[in-house]
Amino acid sequence: MKKNTPVSRSGRFAGGPDADVARFTESISFDWRLWRHDILGSMVHATMLQKIGVLTVKERRAIVKGLEAIGLEIKTGKFEWDQAMEDVHMNIEAELTRRTPAGAKLHTGRSRNDQVSLDVRLWLRDEIAELGGELLSLQRVLTDLGARNADVIIPGYTHLQRAQPVYLAHHLLAYVEMLERDKQRLTDCLERVNVCPLGSGAIAGTTLPLDRELVAKLLGFVDTKGRPRVSQNSMDAVSDRDFAVEFCAAAALIAVHLSRLAEDVILWASSEFNFIKIADAYTTGSSLMPQKKNPDIAELTRGKSGRVIGNLVALLTLLKGLPMTYNRDLQEDKERLFDSADAVLTSSRLMAAMLKNTTVNEKACHAAAADPALLATDLADYLVRKGKAFRQAHHAVGAVVALAERLGKKLNELTLAELQSVDKAFGKDAPAVFSLKHAMARRNLIGAPGTKEVAKQLKKWKTSLKA
Repeated sequence: MKKNTPVSRSGRFAGGPDADVARFTESISFDWRLWRHDILGSMVHATMLQKIGVLTVKERRAIVKGLEAIGLEIKTGKFEWDQAMEDVHMNIEAELTRRTPAGAKLHTGRSRNDQVSLDVRLWLRDEIAELGGELLSLQRVLTDLGARNADVIIPGYTHLQRAQPVYLAHHLLAYVEMLERDKQRLTDCLERVNVCPLGSGAIAGTTLPLDRELVAKLLGFVDTKGRPRVSQNSMDAVSDRDFAVEFCAAAALIAVHLSRLAEDVILWASSEFNFIKIADAYTTGSSLMPQKKNPDIAELTRGKSGRVIGNLVALLTLLKGLPMTYNRDLQEDKERLFDSADAVLTSSRLMAAMLKNTTVNEKACHAAAADPALLATDLADYLVRKGKAFRQAHHAVGAVVALAERLGKKLNELTLAELQSVDKAFGKDAPAVFSLKHAMARRNLIGAPGTKEVAKQLKKWKTSLKA
């Protein structure tokens, strides 16, 4: 990257900025990644300028050819970014103007204020599409892992204490549901991202007869019927970052969901649980303890959620006191936005890859799920079916649990006489409650982890995720 080229400034200034000022105000170190979108926007802007007579056909062709050449150089790593040119927009425009005189006309009718808003919206559209694809892939991996282990039952937990039995697939499908809502939020966010701000100028548009709707159509800022979607207030258009906040909010919730999934994976992979085994390629060792196998991908995913949440708070704080319209503070939006997008994209991708290379320890899962205490609520339901009020049944089973603890027995080891010493409503069929297979077969309410319901949900998700 070049560092000492004098910055191009307007005729208002007698000279360039102080070197420290230039370093403090530059954004090219991070906004260079908008180059594809900046070039695309400039090409379409040039097409529109030709249509309204600002550019000749020859000038437009020269501009497009120059931008294509610059784009190729950037793509192949041959382009030298000049820090003194401040940002991606000035770097590309200055180099274009150096190559063709027509480049000096390209900025007609636009400001960096509406140009950067356009570029970020174009970039975010692509990011949303890519992130949606990664979330879909993760959903497929979770569903496939559940389907491959459709008969595996594990304890479900509340307060991180064993609660009731659930199919492993049911637990995994809970995350599929979360990710589906995340995808819906991204789709909803895209609705407000997909509005073209170009033509708003610095604050008050322009006196030139720009064809904003043509630009919007050519750049794909259209509704479902192909009608152009353009911003309706120039002041709002150049200062609006609601769409970035919305994405960061959606990303923060995605990160939270990924963090929760990561926490389950970390617990399940521990020696204490031993429910799963992660492939060596997706774990790390210890520099001191040779026996260690650490779930670093899951841990880093859990850790990155803090950054993504912080980015949302930082962006909201950035905006809260800004007067209308554009203020240089808004330059600080990009690093927060870029970081959130990068974090959730890579976390989603690597979590999917890790889970695709994870196996289930059926023996350990079965041993944990065989704990008869998991069916204590089923025993209360048994008494309800005998005519007891649930509160009474709950109290009785609590007394049964206490009795088993005093006797040093498991619940399913208590004799009928011992059960009836607590409540005479217990009959000879009470021990059948502790059949795990029978218990899972009874849980067939919509949304419950019953045998038939989980199979139905697996089938539904496998079908819908193929589309």
